[in-house]
Amino acid sequence: GMRAVIAVLRASGNLKRSEGHLPEDILVLRAIIDVNAPKFLAPDVPLFNGITSDLFPGVVLPVPDRKAMQAKSGESCVERNLRLTDYFWG
Repeated sequence: GMRAVIAVLRASGNLKRSEGHLPEDILVLRAIIDVNAPKFLAPDVPLFNGITSDLFPGVVLPVPDRKAMQAKSGESCVERNLRLTDYFWG
């Protein structure tokens, strides 16, 4: 409903502020994916990907740079005596 629309608009605004150099179609698509994908079960992801590819034909998302987040995650795991696996970032 409207909460989902507001969440996508907020995410789009945040991305525009942090990644303003990217075209708006990429920003909106990334916001839609970032807001909605965590809510889906694995079997639903291909359907969602199909819907987004129909809504944004030919738009290819650049891979986000998450090196800083991965480094901090690794540090946090070491501090807590946890093992960070590749599966988490894959």
